[in-house]
Amino acid sequence: MKRIYEAASPSDGYRVLVDRLWPRGVSREAARIDEWQKEVAPSTELRRWFAHEPERWDEFRRRYAAELEDKGELLDGLRARARRGTVTLLYGARDEEHNQAVALLELLEK
Repeated sequence: MKRIYEAASPSDGYRVLVDRLWPRGVSREAARIDEWQKEVAPSTELRRWFAHEPERWDEFRRRYAAELEDKGELLDGLRARARRGTVTLLYGARDEEHNQAVALLELLEK
């Protein structure tokens, strides 16, 4: 995982943006993403409800996992790519501990 505002590096491997909205102030060229997976990002409603409030983190993870239940094909695609090489999940949130990339990584590793 990496904030999209950090410089890309060769060790990132395949770079996947997992935000529903394009991060402010980042050009597509500077982002150097390989794929934008909007479909695995939390719904607008869930994102707004969570608002990166740490006290809502456990409930956010539960609700986000429920949203991803019918997106197994996309998750399997990310897992398959990770088996072939490094995949870096990119996110725009300032909070590096409480964001959808952290929750998504937990689900992918299960």
